Amino acid sequence: MDLQSIKNRFGIIGNSPALNYALQVAAQVANTDLTVLIVGESGVGKEVFSQIIHALSARKHNPFIAVNCGAIPEGTIDSELFGHEKGSFTGAVDARKGYFETVNGGTIFLDEIGEMPLGTQARLLRVLETGEFIRVGSSKVQKTDVRVIAATNRELLEGTRQGKFREDLYYRLSTVPIRVPSLRDRKEDVMLLFRKFAVDFAERYKTSPVQLDEEARNMLINYPWRGNVRELKNIAEQISVLAQDKHVGAQELSRFLPDGTHHTNMPVLAGNQHQGFSGNDFSNEREILYKLFFDMKKDVTELKKMFLEILQNPQVAAQHPGIINELKELKTTEMFQPPALVQPVQQMPATAQPVILHNEHDIHHHEEVEESLNIMDKEKELIVRALKKHKGKRKDAATDLGISERTLYRKLKEYDINE
Repeated sequence: MDLQSIKNRFGIIGNSPALNYALQVAAQVANTDLTVLIVGESGVGKEVFSQIIHALSARKHNPFIAVNCGAIPEGTIDSELFGHEKGSFTGAVDARKGYFETVNGGTIFLDEIGEMPLGTQARLLRVLETGEFIRVGSSKVQKTDVRVIAATNRELLEGTRQGKFREDLYYRLSTVPIRVPSLRDRKEDVMLLFRKFAVDFAERYKTSPVQLDEEARNMLINYPWRGNVRELKNIAEQISVLAQDKHVGAQELSRFLPDGTHHTNMPVLAGNQHQGFSGNDFSNEREILYKLFFDMKKDVTELKKMFLEILQNPQVAAQHPGIINELKELKTTEMFQPPALVQPVQQMPATAQPVILHNEHDIHHHEEVEESLNIMDKEKELIVRALKKHKGKRKDAATDLGISERTLYRKLKEYDINE
């Protein structure tokens, strides 16, 4: 079967060389029993490739099942894949066949294989090498004839170095690797896909297909598409339903693109119109952390001004004896040294210079200020201060810090903070 016939049969849109090569490899390997590893970002259509391989193979009349390894709890995935015996664990009221038993003679597609627990990886490796498995709670070895196609959006080789994925299983799975290109690597296919989706949604919603002007087309083509084809399809549906005019320009299109067309991984200060980060799972925490540091810098500046006023007018300190103690608790990387009031120090280490305050009774207060540039130390200090301020109430402390209570709990364990 030629590539165009495969595209027509499975509804694949696009002519980019990378896509054509991936389809060609899938077609060539389909009629074998080799294990295939499909690699690609989320939303590129990896499951479609598994269906192509099964449909073009000699197993096409036998069962095909797709299993999302990341969606099955670690405690039950062995039972799901290999089955269990009655009474083998709490809740096992009956014996149950697993997928490798029910799909015997067919194909099993293991999506998000990188999420599979290490223990289950060992069981899977045995199936791939010998075709044998054992039900949970049983000692009887059973045989199965199942072709395994796996998929991942991670770099499994990096996972092997980190001890999160078995190296022997990685090489066993990647007998034939197929890399599905991301949409940003197939820019010539973006408008083809958009027009197809626009026509489909127009038929579904009984309306006219939306059309883009040249500027809007360029904006769509150059958009990063972190969600790939899935994200493009969602945007096409939104425009088809919500666009006021079926002739859409760049300004109208930008309303439907998350964060417009500008993406940056740099932190954004609170109060900026374009708040947030682009695409990072931990972006909100980073933004909150940077905001806390900028707020802290502002507080330090105000305290410096107060400090200088006290040095220049000792009577203020006499009227407010608690101020000096408050200022002593502040750790900062800068030294407050008004030339007229602080005696010069020449033979002191650069990391710890004394600050000497003179009051009207000629009493000297000696304080060493240590420099700390560790961002984790600062974060831990902020958390401790917030808990102290709210008398150990996590919910109030989390609200004050601008993070969730769950995140605060994780940080307490990470930094070993005893409340």
